[in-house]
Amino acid sequence: MNTAMELWASTVDQVRGWSWLKKSYALLFGLGFLLSSYLFLTPMGESTRVWMAQTVITTQHREWAWMFVGKEKRDRMIAQLHLDRERMGTEKQDFNLVNLSKKKRSAEELIKVEDISDTYWKGKKMYVYDPRAIRVVVPSKPGEGERITSMVERTSALAGINGGGFVDPDGLGNGFAPIGFIMSGGELLYTDQDGSIPQHVVGFTKEGLLVVGKYTIDQLQELGVSEAVMFYPRVIANGKGLITTGDGGWGRGPRTAIGQKEDGTVVIMVIDGRQTHSVGATLKEIQDLMLEEGVVNAGFLDGGASSELVTQADGLITKPSSRYGERRLPSALLVFSDPNDYKANNPWDGVTKIDPGGAYDHPDFLKEQADLKAKGLLKPSVSPTSTPSPSKTPVPTEHSTPADSGKSSPAAGSASPTHSTVPTQSPSGGGTSSAQPNESPKNTVTPTVQPTSQPGASAAGPSEAAKPTPTPASSVTPQGQAVPTTAATPKQGG
Repeated sequence: MNTAMELWASTVDQVRGWSWLKKSYALLFGLGFLLSSYLFLTPMGESTRVWMAQTVITTQHREWAWMFVGKEKRDRMIAQLHLDRERMGTEKQDFNLVNLSKKKRSAEELIKVEDISDTYWKGKKMYVYDPRAIRVVVPSKPGEGERITSMVERTSALAGINGGGFVDPDGLGNGFAPIGFIMSGGELLYTDQDGSIPQHVVGFTKEGLLVVGKYTIDQLQELGVSEAVMFYPRVIANGKGLITTGDGGWGRGPRTAIGQKEDGTVVIMVIDGRQTHSVGATLKEIQDLMLEEGVVNAGFLDGGASSELVTQADGLITKPSSRYGERRLPSALLVFSDPNDYKANNPWDGVTKIDPGGAYDHPDFLKEQADLKAKGLLKPSVSPTSTPSPSKTPVPTEHSTPADSGKSSPAAGSASPTHSTVPTQSPSGGGTSSAQPNESPKNTVTPTVQPTSQPGASAAGPSEAAKPTPTPASSVTPQGQAVPTTAATPKQGG
């Protein structure tokens, strides 16, 4: 006992004689040892690593998830996300569950916004009492997306939320390269898929019925859907929650979700995330909140740095996680006092090449780099450059499992493309990040930049786990409209 005490006293005396730098290194080493022991040697630590991996998989940097669970388990987790997503999207809706009111409401009666919060997040909940007031709005000019505050101001809308996903190189995309399709006012403004290929849909019929799940464009037109974008997953179908175990597999992050109650009321939830005041919500948490509201069908729109809610009265009332604030987006869902006031001008009509943008032309990024350079804080090797263009076009493959992205065939008279890619759907890529499907567009044009990974990009393919970087190209249609063929799965917005 005396020997032990003497050894301890001697050790303490030695430590006291160390410099502050040596003490700092020793402290960091000790903390690292304890943290590593917790993460890799305890059951709770393993759960923590899985949760961290799930969260990373749904960001721009999904490949980094191997640091928490290893490459093999990361790939299994990604595969499971694909299987779950497809399973949740297949059940067809019972449209008789919703009884729509034809009552005309004033602008003051149309919406109500409330604060919502839980232990790990804060956000907003908005009720829209007449679903016919919701329209899909697109950018006013070609070449770049538009911020929702600008859309709301330009169209005099009452409120707006973000819509579908888009190709987003380095999280610095210009918001002009949508993924999937966009419908507004009954017109198919954009599609990179054939009309017979099922896609994950969030949309509304002319009468105001919310349609969520996997449908072809042809089926949507038969159902009378007038407003729609592509995103997922669906979490409530015909009154049943579809996530029955776990938290949904996407970790915590910013979310935008939309659902409809039996009386037709639309419930929208926008959750802040990736910030100190709000880490973010899980899919299961939002599903359960929707069920408590009496929602019978619900799904998610693009999330991550794209998640936001804007009102005419107060402007941007959520806090997007993008370091540059609001993002430029290709689509948004806006609420109008008179929805007939808005007529979408198709910004993709006549465009022969779609450049998704990136670090090389992002105005805020370039300004930031210029400021750093002026202060002498920018290393010479750091400069925004465009990434190389794709070197090859994958081979088209049809798969027995309906793809999230496939060929496109718009209805007659539409300004959208008539053909494009058919990526295969394979459970090897993740729910919201980049992928590498087998696809081959006709009349392809090489884009000016190749995005690195996208929360907002599209259908996953066989080599997604091994190649998490989407490779878009542009497919030119007979009408002259460009369609970026992207090997990306919509991730949660950056």
